[in-house]
Amino acid sequence: MQDSEATDESGADETQPHSSSVWRFVHASRAHAVIDAADYFALMREAMLRAHQRIFLIGWDFDTRILIGGGRRWWNLPRRRISPARLGPFILWLANRRKNLDVRVLKWNFGAFKAFFRGAMMLDLLRWWRHPRIVFKLDSAHPLGCSHHQKIAVIDDRFAVCGGIDMASDRWDTREHLDHDPRRKRPGGKLHGPWHDCTMLLEGEAARVLGDFGRKRWEQAGGKPMGPCKPQKSSPWPGHIEAEFHDVEIGIARTRSHFAEVREVREVEALFLEHIARAKRFIYFENQYFSSRCVAEAIAQRMMEPYPPEVVLINPQSSDGWLEQAAMDGARVRLVQSIQQVDHKQRFSVWHPFTVGGRPIYVHSKLTIVDDEILRIGSANLNNRSMGLDSECDVFIDCARPGNGHCGDAIRRLRISLLAEHCGISPEQVAELVERHGTMAAMIAAAPQDGKRLGAFVPHELSEAEQALADNEVLDPERPEEMLSFYRKGLFRSRFLRRPGKYKDAR
Repeated sequence: MQDSEATDESGADETQPHSSSVWRFVHASRAHAVIDAADYFALMREAMLRAHQRIFLIGWDFDTRILIGGGRRWWNLPRRRISPARLGPFILWLANRRKNLDVRVLKWNFGAFKAFFRGAMMLDLLRWWRHPRIVFKLDSAHPLGCSHHQKIAVIDDRFAVCGGIDMASDRWDTREHLDHDPRRKRPGGKLHGPWHDCTMLLEGEAARVLGDFGRKRWEQAGGKPMGPCKPQKSSPWPGHIEAEFHDVEIGIARTRSHFAEVREVREVEALFLEHIARAKRFIYFENQYFSSRCVAEAIAQRMMEPYPPEVVLINPQSSDGWLEQAAMDGARVRLVQSIQQVDHKQRFSVWHPFTVGGRPIYVHSKLTIVDDEILRIGSANLNNRSMGLDSECDVFIDCARPGNGHCGDAIRRLRISLLAEHCGISPEQVAELVERHGTMAAMIAAAPQDGKRLGAFVPHELSEAEQALADNEVLDPERPEEMLSFYRKGLFRSRFLRRPGKYKDAR
């Protein structure tokens, strides 16, 4: 197979723009969707315990202080030896006991200063730095204002994870999303709020290709070249997980900004547009944001049809952080209102999940299901950044592809399970209510409201500041060169700094 990053399967030049919707189709012997980080952290712990050659972790954020479970004895060690619960010491403990095991961690560089305020993490990184087979690297190979947003893990080139969950603080939660869960704790001891997320486990050729992809990115970030792992029969796949999908073809789509000699890639955007256009019955989205103009236009185009598909979007009630709330949430209001103007059949709806006690559950998941024929999970949000600025990686299963015809039932079970999680009822009740009412939106509205539930999004009137941030796509531009355009246009000077009677003579 050709170099997985330098060329596409077609042999296209790496320095030329790339606009196709899929980078590769690859085989996976097993695949499984993992919902919420409590299960993911435990599964990653087990997979890393099964590693023989290399653990390669790529993330937007990474925190060595998080707990990934503990107290579980390793089968090859004396009973007195117990693996640590905290991620940093666990990696060191594991590397000391597996003499042929290498560990590589690649993290976006911008948030590196946070480590100085994470005291125990600085000590962990110092211990790692002294270890000959653990390398922690910061990635700055991107244009100003862009980020490396992928969340990928590859073990022995036989097992991989691709999705939306970082191995970081504030992510841990169970599917119950309890109002006050004492286990939902930050490294400093404070509790964080309910958090909903997902990722995809992969085994086989798909893992090898993601390993190639990661190694190329490692080199672009200035790391020393790494060769592929040697072929091995054993798999790090967690032993107690029965995969939802067997012998399945996986599609991979990416986003990447043009940087130095590396070309721009916009596969994620093209694939979203294809999937929206393809839908016949429905699209089920879970996503952190909804601020992508091109995605909103594609949905609006479908809503104008005589018989449009149903589109259900599960979003957090508000973004995380005041500036993101003003910029991203303001853009969401504008886009939703635009779609509603042409939604003559009222087939588009946006919902927010709440706990039993009415506490908002933060949605970080990036998942799409189309007609129970397409399942897509990755790092890409429904915002402009994920379409063209930040590095992203999504994986998907398409029942229309050769050999994937057996996947539809499992995709449907996952969609029903997610709706059941959000509505606080059983999957059987969800299926019965959908059958009775005809649409997911009608089922959600008819579900009990005295437990976990989904509340409808109601657009609010935007303030002048919110309008300015939304209209100028602050924090969420469509191209890297537009990142600082809001400042060059004098947005902050004209909208935020100026007050009546002041700065009259300022130049």
